[in-house]
Amino acid sequence: MAIKGGIRVFLMENSCPFTYESKYIIIVSMFTLIAEKREKKDSLDNIRQTGKIPAVFYGNNKPTTSISVSTKDFIKVLKEAGESSTITLKTPDGNFDVLIHDIHKNPVTGTPMHADFIVVDMNKEIEVSVTIEFTGESGAEKGGRGVLVKALHEVQVKALPKDLPHTLEVDLSPLENVDDQITLKDIKLPKGVALVSEADEVVASVTGIKEEKEEEAPVADLSAIEVEKKGKQEEETAETTE
Repeated sequence: MAIKGGIRVFLMENSCPFTYESKYIIIVSMFTLIAEKREKKDSLDNIRQTGKIPAVFYGNNKPTTSISVSTKDFIKVLKEAGESSTITLKTPDGNFDVLIHDIHKNPVTGTPMHADFIVVDMNKEIEVSVTIEFTGESGAEKGGRGVLVKALHEVQVKALPKDLPHTLEVDLSPLENVDDQITLKDIKLPKGVALVSEADEVVASVTGIKEEKEEEAPVADLSAIEVEKKGKQEEETAETTE
């Protein structure tokens, strides 16, 4: 089997204000993806037709190396590990700890067409973007008291590769009133993970419902109408007299 799934550990923490409850998910064990070396002369379309996607890996003083991986296995790893969990890439030149760095997808089908893997040093901190997953319902929005605005969907963090969270879950249920908000500083991060994004950045908030005012029809100037009417009558009288 090309992929070895990991054990997920769900941790729950409390943080202020308004007894905000956040969750973070850490992938404890590694994922493995088997790669085959490919020559630059190999047709990319032919590789895709065999159920594989062309890819490259580089970084950490490793030269850019062209490879191919199973499309099915890559999609499974991407779904489980995302772009912030370490993967063991097994190649003919040895095993490398990597992160999925970039993905080119078919604009119509969304199928991965090419992937970049970046080699990481497990003993050095790296910066990555971690996806925010929203859970729960805002009481203000549910009760029709306000409109929920999700302002942030990714957060930049720094940590050793083994400590990187897969996702950050943000519970929206504490947002009960207009002007309530959740910022990055309200979310307690896992041990060993530091925030790179601005702590005051708003993740989600509730704004008031704007009432649409009906436009009032312009009031007709009756005096102008009367003057115009009188002028026409005088003009008609003059024509008759002539």
